[in-house]
Amino acid sequence: MHQRPKPVSVLVVDDREPFRRAMAAVVDATPGFEVSGVASTGEEAVNLTAELRPDLVLMDVHLPGIDGVEASRQITSATDAPIVFLLSTYDESDIDLADCGASSYLPKSELGPERLDETWQQVGAASQR
Repeated sequence: MHQRPKPVSVLVVDDREPFRRAMAAVVDATPGFEVSGVASTGEEAVNLTAELRPDLVLMDVHLPGIDGVEASRQITSATDAPIVFLLSTYDESDIDLADCGASSYLPKSELGPERLDETWQQVGAASQR
């Protein structure tokens, strides 16, 4: 596998601390990826994305306030927006993902370094700024 010139910066978004820690641990364990920030609400995710300008946002679907789907819609509508992967413990068919701008949906149970890198290669690397 080739080396990336700079790590993929990742914003981790989840309202539950154990999931934030688990998602951050997956990012840290994935070569070429680094956590640039952590948010616990959709509003915080929107604000931190504007401030930190990550390459990738790992966004929980179910958040207090604006949910991950709406936060993704707001984030991806910006100029030079990052890639957003939505994550949930729910089945993809149970979530209305239409027009939210997310590039991929991953069940939380399947998130691991290999899956993160594979999904980034399929979706993110092609559109990285």
